[in-house]
Amino acid sequence: MPHGDGSADLEHEVAPHVRRLRSRALRDRLAESMLFLPSLMLIASIGLAFALGEVDTRYMTDPSDVITFTPDVAVTLLGTIAGAMITTAGVVFSLLVVSLQLASGQFSPRVLRGFWRDRHGQVLVGLLLSTFAFCVTALSRVDTGADHAPPLTVGFALLLTLVSVIAIVVYLDRISRQQYVGRIMERVVRETHGLISELPYGPHIGVKVGEPVDPPDLTALGRPLVVTATVDGWVQQLSRRAMVKATPPGTVLRLETRVGAYLTSGTPLVTMWPPPPDPAVTARLIAEAVIVGPARTMQQDIDFGLRQLADIGLRALSAAVNDPTTAVEVILRMGSIMRPLLLAECPAQSVRDPDGRILLTPCDLDHAEYVGHAFNHLRHYAAGHVAVLIPLVRTLRMLRDGCHSGYRGAMNADRVRTIAALDRQLLLTVAGARAANLLPEDLAQVEAAAGL
Repeated sequence: MPHGDGSADLEHEVAPHVRRLRSRALRDRLAESMLFLPSLMLIASIGLAFALGEVDTRYMTDPSDVITFTPDVAVTLLGTIAGAMITTAGVVFSLLVVSLQLASGQFSPRVLRGFWRDRHGQVLVGLLLSTFAFCVTALSRVDTGADHAPPLTVGFALLLTLVSVIAIVVYLDRISRQQYVGRIMERVVRETHGLISELPYGPHIGVKVGEPVDPPDLTALGRPLVVTATVDGWVQQLSRRAMVKATPPGTVLRLETRVGAYLTSGTPLVTMWPPPPDPAVTARLIAEAVIVGPARTMQQDIDFGLRQLADIGLRALSAAVNDPTTAVEVILRMGSIMRPLLLAECPAQSVRDPDGRILLTPCDLDHAEYVGHAFNHLRHYAAGHVAVLIPLVRTLRMLRDGCHSGYRGAMNADRVRTIAALDRQLLLTVAGARAANLLPEDLAQVEAAAGL
């Protein structure tokens, strides 16, 4: 009995954190769904058609003060609107598919999520389907033997049609602007800034588990319990607090993955010392604290913002596209992300909670690793482009100067490693330019910009 009570207590502690994870994951999936919002609008339009039909039948017996139609005219009008709306919906879907193909081919497949999440497009599809459903439902309410057609029903159908036409014009304007690479990058930067602003802890990044401590000597802790992953996919979210609460006080946990990493079924997920009294329950609770999906998302993953920008830059530097101007803008946008990121405090990789549990997160990225992820690929493929190399080295110098000026007092080890990583990127960038056999004048410009 005590054993069962302990498991129930653990589940009670973990449940609120898991519910928050799942609710955030559900909201993210629904925000990217082209079906959810249109379906709600479709159902609402059908219900409204029946409601207005009842009001027309009971109260609008003398519609002399409102716009009226004969039943035959109303049937023709509603049928024409329904046919036009469903045809227009097909055209809008075609435009969306073409936009997705262009964005995927020219920029990166990872930027498509911005088009899926576009609320204006979802509302337009919902309006078109709602107008179609409303008109079809209203047709069944029209009595061809009556003196007049239901005025409120026909009037609302005309209103839906007018709103749909306006929404189509707005959508055409919006979708043409969304194809501009600057708008795509602006969205990525805005989402990434939102996560960076929460560092070191926040409602999306994750709440604070405990206070930083020195990592313990794991070799002296005995044989551990290894909890393995049960699914394959990308780690979209995880709750450190839920993992800690799933173990007894005094436990040492080491998280073997991070948000944005790919998880392979059967590989270690968490290692803990000593093994808990009920390993099966603990393993299940820990697995529930990790949300795994088929693709990376921006729910907690700052590194994914850097990956999206880098992909656009690499596509721009490819021989097929050859668009160095876009690559330059990518580097500038990367700098606007990296500066607040490098000045922000990352969560500690070894913390102890009030009950003596220690959580180790060695896989979490530090500032030096963020620098590598942001610039390693870009500097490699930009080696032969002087117009791209100069903004790149200037951005690296700007970030290095920011690390020096934005930090007061003696620098800690993380800041020293960050500055060293930026210096390394500068040296490698110049070395790549030298290996690319640039003209002496071009190479001199790059070296001067790098301060070498």
